[in-house]
Amino acid sequence: MSKPLVLFHVSDLHFGYEDHAALDWFADEVSRVKPDWVICTGDLTMRGTAREFAAAARWLSALEAPVSLEIGNHDVPYYWYPIARIFRPYKLFRALDESIGRRPDLPALSLTRLRTVAAFQWRLNLSKGCVAAADLDCAVSDLARNSEMPLRLVACHHPLSDADTESTGSTRNGKRALAELARAGADAVLSGHVHDAFDLTVETENGPIRMIGAGTLSRRLRLTRPSYNQLEWSEATGLLSRAITFG
Repeated sequence: MSKPLVLFHVSDLHFGYEDHAALDWFADEVSRVKPDWVICTGDLTMRGTAREFAAAARWLSALEAPVSLEIGNHDVPYYWYPIARIFRPYKLFRALDESIGRRPDLPALSLTRLRTVAAFQWRLNLSKGCVAAADLDCAVSDLARNSEMPLRLVACHHPLSDADTESTGSTRNGKRALAELARAGADAVLSGHVHDAFDLTVETENGPIRMIGAGTLSRRLRLTRPSYNQLEWSEATGLLSRAITFG
């Protein structure tokens, strides 16, 4: 039997309000287990500043595994940086993604990106999720291109449907997105944002789809300690997920 695929799913590092002990623990876990891929689903920073992104870059580049990054709402310049938020909201994240992000050649797995962050939207709480039609179309097309892959995952920041957690994503167009991703054959959607881990199956008009949420490695705790998800996949077992908690 071939070796199972091992993925670490981590989210909400929040450099600027990070938990150094939790980050050191996670880095040691990466060094010990040597996962095939570390998938980070956003909120790398607290206020989207250059200093915070530089700190995130130093830590991420030292991890002993390939890393992929998704953007979170905290990775956009905050409200008191209106010029940057209007004209270059994703500049610092994209620079980090280009310098750090790596996609290993794993023949069993495809990972599709879905942006759920909007620099502006028509509601007061800009931290909440929003799926634009164009971004959803790109994700569905990517899933179609990888239709022969045994395992197809989607990575985004906000949960597309609210789980039983203290915080919520309140993601606009999230239910439609889940239905379209289910139709396209996605096996699971990985997300963060709510700072508590969850693993559930959601019924959509196009069939069921699994949602897996990661906790946080920051000091911005909700109901649980800092944590990450360890995902394992093989043809024999399918996709297994468990939350690993620090402390």
